[in-house]
Parts: sequence; structure tokens; C-alpha cells
Amino acid sequence: MPQLSAIIITKDEATNIGDCLDSLAFCDERIVVDAASSDGTMMIAKQKGARVATHGWKGFGPQKNYALSLAQSDWVLSIDADERVTPELAQAIRAAIESGKAEGYEIPRRSSFCGRTMRHSGWFPDRVLRLFRRDKARFSDDVVHERVVCDGVVARLNEPILHYPVTRLEDAIRRIDQYSTLGAEKLAASDRKISPLSGLTHGIGTFLRVYLLKLGFLDGAAGFMLAIANAEGAYYRYQKAWLARQRRG
Repeated sequence: MPQLSAIIITKDEATNIGDCLDSLAFCDERIVVDAASSDGTMMIAKQKGARVATHGWKGFGPQKNYALSLAQSDWVLSIDADERVTPELAQAIRAAIESGKAEGYEIPRRSSFCGRTMRHSGWFPDRVLRLFRRDKARFSDDVVHERVVCDGVVARLNEPILHYPVTRLEDAIRRIDQYSTLGAEKLAASDRKISPLSGLTHGIGTFLRVYLLKLGFLDGAAGFMLAIANAEGAYYRYQKAWLARQRRG
């Protein structure tokens, strides 16, 4: 029977890591790579029986590639601390790796925003490549919005990962700041043309895309708040990138 390693990267995820690891009990190996958490994340992970390592932060892609380098099983499942694997998904994963029909599998995510499960807004089905043969894939080196590059056939599973990225509005504000900073670094280093108005135009465009084109209005008040949050993220990403270029002269 093929062996399965779960890999998770963390930074101050004490509120999430325990439940995440519990949902991965079906895996043969659970690896947590921590970036100097100060909230007890590592202690909880060790108590749950995970193999824990520390690694200096160089971005999401490099961090996940380091975690991948520690995996020893034939197959790897990459999971974030704010995600959960249901028993139904665990069964589907085991069946997939035993079938040998593909080298990688995309899994849909069912995400919630401030307590509401999102059915639209671009958040569902949100398929992500998370399950793959260890020797057939790696993560891109992007500091943010990294992706799995798989050499071989990629198929899809139907059972979703449960995703809880924003339980409170404060979480959304924190994510806006964190991800806009990382995105701005990547944007500022690119050849993209950026003006003082770029943030405004991209912010408005993002709101219209999420709320109207992606049917965010069907998600009610949560859909409106998510569209605003995504628009703010786009605005600050471009404004931070423009300011970074200004500082460089």
C-alpha cells in the first residue's frame, strides 16, 4: 500500500494546528515546518505526534519545498493549518493513491468567511493541486501564491477540503496587510507598469469581478464584505509596490 506524508508550514498557528493535525490522522507521516512561532504552535504539533522542524522564512514556495524535502512517503498531501480533511476526503485520497491513475490530484476547497460558507465569489470550487507523488512534483519558488508544478497526469477529486481562513473580520484585515505586502514585493520586482492610480483602478476592478462577475452578491453580506476585502488587498498591493519603487528612486 502506498505511503502518504502530510506537510504543513506554520507561523503562529496555535489556534488551528491541533484540529488540522487531528484531521490528518489517516496519514502515515505528518510533518510541520515552523517559522519561529511564538504562540505554542510547535508544542501543540509535537503533542499531536507530528514530526516538527524549524526553518527560516524565505517565502511560501521555498518553505513548502523545504517541507517537501523532509517527506519520506511515496505520496504527499500539502495542507494549510486553517484547512481540514473530512473523513470522506480521507477515504477518497486513499483510494486515489492506491489506484495509480495519476501523478497528482486537484482538490476543491469549501471556504468560509466570517462564519458563512461561500458558494460563489470565486471561492468555490477553488480547485487546488495538493496531492501528488513525491518524486513528480515541487512547489514554485514564489514568495506568495505559490503553486505545485507536477510532472505527469493530474486528475481531480470531488470531496472538498474545508477551509477556515477568516473567522473574524480582524483576520481579514491581517491577511490584507500580510498578503498585500508579499504581493507588492513580487510586483515591484516585475516589469509591470505601476502608477499612483494603479491601486485605485485595480481595487475597483477586483470588487466588480468578485461581487458581480463571480456572483458574490449571492453570498449575501459575507459576499459583499469579501469583495471589499479583496478590493482593499488589490489596492494596497499596488500602492505598496508603487511606494517601494519610489523609495528605490
